[in-house]
Amino acid sequence: MANQGGAAAAQIPTSFGHELRACLRCRLVKTYDQFRESGCENCPFFQMEDDHERVVDCTTPNFTGIISVMDPTKSWAARWLRIGKFVPGCYTLAVSEALPQDLQNMCEEERVPYVPPKRV
Repeated sequence: MANQGGAAAAQIPTSFGHELRACLRCRLVKTYDQFRESGCENCPFFQMEDDHERVVDCTTPNFTGIISVMDPTKSWAARWLRIGKFVPGCYTLAVSEALPQDLQNMCEEERVPYVPPKRV
């Protein structure tokens, strides 16, 4: 799936129940099964595919609100939420826990920014 700008879009959650999870780095929202099948489109270096423990470590079911972003580069809301450089998809407004330290170190090694939640 591609948006008008040509960037691939993230999978859209297949349901909006209790099985939703958000990536702790980029706040992308998908179901547990979707993260396990295809990982996170913004954070491929986490290698969540077929790894239950990694999905659990990199994502959380504890988040607030959802926003759908079709063109992050043109959306003022995406820029305000600091997701303007991510792929189109569904994102949470805020996560309530921080990425584990070893995964924060991985972000640093990959030279990708990680901004911890304001209230942990």
